[in-house]
Amino acid sequence: MGAAAARGRRVLLALGLALLVALRGCAAQGGEDGGGGSDAPAAATAPMEEKERAALYAAIEGFVGKGWNGSGLYPDPCGWSPIQGVSCDLFNGLWYPTAISIGPVLDNSLQCAPDARFSPQLFDLRRLRTLSFYSCCPASNPTAIPAAGWEKLSGSLETLEFRTNPGLTGAIPVSLGRLASLQSLVLVENNLTGPVPAELGALLKLRRLVLSGNGLSGPIPATLGNARRHDELLIVDLSKNHLTGSLPASLGGLRGLLKMDLSNNQLDGSIPPELGALGNLTLLDLRNNSLTGGVPQFVQGMTSLQDLLLSNNPLGGSLPATGWEKLSGALATLDLSNAGLTGAIPESMASLARLRFLALDHNRLTGPVPAGLAELPSLGALYLNGNNLTGALEFAPGFYRRMGRRFASWDNPGLCYDVAAVDAAHAPAGVVVCKDLQEPSVVPRDGTEEGGGRKPEASSSLAASSAVVGFSAARGGGFWSVVAVQGTVAAVLGLVLL
Repeated sequence: MGAAAARGRRVLLALGLALLVALRGCAAQGGEDGGGGSDAPAAATAPMEEKERAALYAAIEGFVGKGWNGSGLYPDPCGWSPIQGVSCDLFNGLWYPTAISIGPVLDNSLQCAPDARFSPQLFDLRRLRTLSFYSCCPASNPTAIPAAGWEKLSGSLETLEFRTNPGLTGAIPVSLGRLASLQSLVLVENNLTGPVPAELGALLKLRRLVLSGNGLSGPIPATLGNARRHDELLIVDLSKNHLTGSLPASLGGLRGLLKMDLSNNQLDGSIPPELGALGNLTLLDLRNNSLTGGVPQFVQGMTSLQDLLLSNNPLGGSLPATGWEKLSGALATLDLSNAGLTGAIPESMASLARLRFLALDHNRLTGPVPAGLAELPSLGALYLNGNNLTGALEFAPGFYRRMGRRFASWDNPGLCYDVAAVDAAHAPAGVVVCKDLQEPSVVPRDGTEEGGGRKPEASSSLAASSAVVGFSAARGGGFWSVVAVQGTVAAVLGLVLL
């Protein structure tokens, strides 16, 4: 029995030695290919130019601080000691860094030092395709984007993204217009000032331009509508800045555009009819500006529109009486609140079969409320409050039960409801019973109105969107309980956005 056990041990030992030899052979081979284990000798590192390796260490050190020992921690950055956030590709038998991403994304991600800066060696990375950093420059460390050096990356850089950096100050360099290969330029929620460079119009491969949440000023350059780039640009988001002037008619030349967000600026003038040529546009967000000239009739020909947001502009005029049925195949969100609108609510709006959210509140609309609005199959929120609408609400009891506080019609002195059509628990807030319409309202001390219940303090106004964002709560009153609507709109805006 003892002899058998000894033989068994010898067999296991032999198998173990054979396995160890095989593993060492694989490790040596892996080192030669740039993918071996951490015990590989220095001679087996991935083939890489020493100048390229040094430029990578210096570029990262500029962001993460001088105490970072790149050569000691990551002697083979494209091989067996990769750096989190750095990607490499093989060109002509040599490895080159092609992507650098810095910021608190993962637990082991490289994070910027309080004194982060751009290193000149960054522009020596000849194959760099992507450069991004997030939450890298605090307000205590004002840092400008370098004005020179970008031309060295003109043949390689495809993505440039700087997000959420309060200390990233100064102007957007005009030299970014030399990045001929650039497809995505995202400079979001920084502290950049000055104009939008007209030179960005020369980026013929650009597919996404997102400059939201900065302090940019001046007009939107007409060059962004470069006629040589009809179908390339898909997303333009210049929201949450201080841009002034009118909308350039040249933007109508961006025939491939899917999303345009120019909200929360100081733009004025009318909406140019040339935008009607944007046949692929799914989002047009011009909220919170100073635009005039009425709701343009041409939007009814933009049959791909899913979200049309024009609220908080002194547009004036009346709603187009006909033609809304042309948008029935796609339109899900229509926000025309606080737009100075007059006249009646068109009956043809009841043909918007996919509409989920309709806001016409805080205008000067008159006449009856079309009964067909209650029959819209997808409608989740309807805001008509703050107008001069008159007559009886001719909605079925099920409508009031389904909508709850997502239906608002108060502050319409001539509007009433039929008490026989709805129980007291679901009566429209702030609206009197039709028999009491000619009688003076009695407002008790608790703020309720006889026959109409408590009048909520709320507005339908949607908060500003971001590139990669949806809508946030506006002014309470139960409006944001429409989770389904909010989720749908946020998915569309998410830019990306984003």
